[in-house]
This record gives sequence, structure tokens and C-alpha cells, in this order.
Amino acid sequence: MRATLKRALPFIAVLLVASILAACSSSTTTTSGSSSSSNSSSSSGGLKKGLKVFVIPKNLGNNYFTTADSAKTGGAIAALQALGETGTETSGTAATPASQIPAIQAAIAKGANVLIVSATDPTALCPTLKSAMARGITVITYDSDAPTCRDLFINQASTAQIGTSEVDLLAKEIHSTGDISIVSAAATATNQNAWIGYMKSEMAKYPNMKLVSTVYGNDDPPTATQVTEGLLEKYPNLKGIISPTTVGILAAAQVVSTPKWKGKVIVTGLGTPDEMKTYVANGVAPAFILWNPANLGYLAAYAAVNMASKKITGAAGQTFTAGKLGKYTIGADNTVLLGPPTVFNSSNVNNFNF
Repeated sequence: MRATLKRALPFIAVLLVASILAACSSSTTTTSGSSSSSNSSSSSGGLKKGLKVFVIPKNLGNNYFTTADSAKTGGAIAALQALGETGTETSGTAATPASQIPAIQAAIAKGANVLIVSATDPTALCPTLKSAMARGITVITYDSDAPTCRDLFINQASTAQIGTSEVDLLAKEIHSTGDISIVSAAATATNQNAWIGYMKSEMAKYPNMKLVSTVYGNDDPPTATQVTEGLLEKYPNLKGIISPTTVGILAAAQVVSTPKWKGKVIVTGLGTPDEMKTYVANGVAPAFILWNPANLGYLAAYAAVNMASKKITGAAGQTFTAGKLGKYTIGADNTVLLGPPTVFNSSNVNNFNF
């Protein structure tokens, strides 16, 4: 609602917005704040309440995004509940633009005030997201960016640090020698390709290591398993696999744990502790990296509400507070950095549960 109208008709405006949002929320299946006052604007100078926020991961049924988004894990929906917003997680079942775009379009049609999106493609989503922005909808990307069609990007860690760390971890395990390969997610995934770019640059530090192939499992367990098996058959002397995707690293570790390959190939990449504990213990994946996905979703939600409330504009140097995570500063290119990645290994992996 326009600020001038608020000043002119304060009581009527607040009551009208409350009535409209209450009616809209009653027709959708969502997770929302508990009090009826959440469907009105907050007091002057505060964050807006009653915003309809749609969290749209690359795909549903992906444990990483379940952790990042859900109220149970303390992810994005938990933050939205705490802020008095109406939060709904929705997406397609495949990590592709064709599957994700209809979910974005449906959210817009349902009256979204905010979209929090993990982009399956850096450009394919843009016509839809730009249409949302033209309607005044705040668009935040998290995990994977669409740089030209969002207001703010919540980056899980330094892109360079993620890519180089994975190569360094594998080099340590295989004594910086041998053929390696990459099992990525989708060929169009913005974050995957950026990390792989830094991996390739980091390989220059290890002249006795050779990247022989990059394959794509599309964040689909059967596909990731199939392409990993194909790699191992095509390159029987392979020494290591890097998979910068939680679906891919789990599939690769499962394949390499079979008698034919165990002890011959080392796996690393980005994984969740709960899924990878077995493979740390059996030596297939002695070390891997990640951040806390729930914190990523939580931060994205706080940033989104601050942006929709006009408390920040996305300009470099602006700050905001993200609840339990504390204060954050917006960096270059309208980007907020969650923090450095964590290395998980036998010394600490059992201390985490996500």
C-alpha cells in the first residue's frame, strides 16, 4: 500500500489490508504466523507483517532444500513464522526450468508479495521473475542465482572458496596425483558452473592431477548413480570424484562403496552430514564441505522481509539483522554472504544433524 495512502487513511487502510490478506490466506495451504495481527503492516519503522512469501527451491523432495526451507529444521519457513509472515514452499519435482517456472507463475497468480527462489537456470527464469518484479513483487535468490532478474542474492559461501576447497580436499586424499572427474547437477545450474570454473583454475596447482570428464546427474538420484557408474567404467583408473551437489555426492559415494570400487576411488564435494556419515566412516568420502542449509534459508527469509519492507534496497554496505544469525552486510552485486563453508570429516561429522 502506498505510504501517502497510509498517512491519509491510517485506520481504514490497515483494516482493509487485514481483511484482504486474511481472506486470501484462507484459500491456500500455507504455514503462517500464529496471531491474527500478522496480517497487517507492522508499526511505523518496523518490518511488514502478513506478507505472502513463496519459497521456491530447485525441486521438491531434495533433502538439502527440505533442510533449507522447512520450519522443523529452522529454515526459511521458521524465520517467516517468527516474523509473522505467511510462508509456503512450492516447486516442481525436477530441478529444471520447465518444472520450476510453473510453480513461480502459480505463486504470482496467488498474490505473492515475495519470491525466494533457487534458480535452476541463470536466464530461463528471467521473463517470469522480471514479470513478478514489474508487479512490485520482491524477488530474492538463494543457493543458486539469476543475476539479472532478482533484487538480492543470498550466497551460501564464497564461490571461489567453495570451488577451490573441493579440489584441495581431493588433492590431499589422493596425494595430488591421478585422474579425477566431476559429477555435477544440471548443466545450466548457475552455482554449479561457477564452482566448477574455480575448480578448473585450482587444478593448475596440481600438475599431476588431471580432470578427465564432467558429467551431469541433474540432482536426480537414479541419473546421478547412472552417470557415476558410466564414469567408472569409462575411466577404470579414476582416482577421485568431486560432486558439488548433495544429491550427486551421495550417489557417487554409494556407487564407490561397492566392492568393485571401494578403496580405489575417493569421493568429495558438497554433502549433508547425516547423509555422508556412513561414507566418512568407511573411507569412501573422508572429507567434504558444506554450510548449514537451514541457516541459508533462514537468512534468505530475513533478507527478503527486510527488502519487501523497504528497510534495505540491496545497495552495497547496507546492513540488516537476521534474527539468531546476527547482523549482515550487503556486498557487491546485491549479494549477501552466509559465511565460510565447513569441512566435515571423522573428527566432527557426528556432531551435526542435518
